Amino acid sequence: MARKPRFALPGYPQHIIQRGLDRQACFFAAEDYRLYLELMQEAADKYDCHVHAYVLMTNHVHMLVTPQQSLGVSFMMQRLAQRYVRAINRTYRRTGTLWDGRYKAGLVDTGRYLLTCMRYIELNPVRANMVTDPAEYAWSSYRHNGQGSPDKVIKSHPFYIQLDKNQQNRCAAYRGMFPTHIESDVLNEIRNTLNQELVLGSGTFRKQVESMLGRQTEKKPKGRPRKDNGSLEY
Repeated sequence: MARKPRFALPGYPQHIIQRGLDRQACFFAAEDYRLYLELMQEAADKYDCHVHAYVLMTNHVHMLVTPQQSLGVSFMMQRLAQRYVRAINRTYRRTGTLWDGRYKAGLVDTGRYLLTCMRYIELNPVRANMVTDPAEYAWSSYRHNGQGSPDKVIKSHPFYIQLDKNQQNRCAAYRGMFPTHIESDVLNEIRNTLNQELVLGSGTFRKQVESMLGRQTEKKPKGRPRKDNGSLEY
């Protein structure tokens, strides 16, 4: 079966997931997380991609990235994945890949969709019962977006900046979104559009993308909807 083409649209955010092979660990020590973030920053800068949010989980990673050129995300993820695997294989005297095939990515509308996607990404450790507050998790962008801590990886999206001109007030407004859990139907929508590499957004946005690219942006219903078993994604 031919691979589904990417949504290669410069200036539009993409929600990205890269899973570990057979859902096995791809980070083994704190140094590995730090290395991945260094390589992420280097690859993002090289291919002019703006990273707005991320989380590094034990066996997968999530990012929200806006490419400034059409193939920016593809080049960034290829370089990042290859360089990280080479370094880990050298460090741990192992061979082979860490990753379960190629990464998945779906387009994200701005406005509430973008902020909800950021929350979804940064709440992964909470949903996985690793921490009770996203600020407790060291390997995500929450401490930058929600608390103002410096993070060289992050380039804030204009819609996030519009929360407030003042950084302290902006972080407070963003933090204020986190006590409320993301509704289950929204969680399923985010997961489904990402896994199927489609578009998370309004009907108007999806039609706009369809018009630009001439391709389907949402899954057409077939029979009864499949229930989400909640066991594979956080």
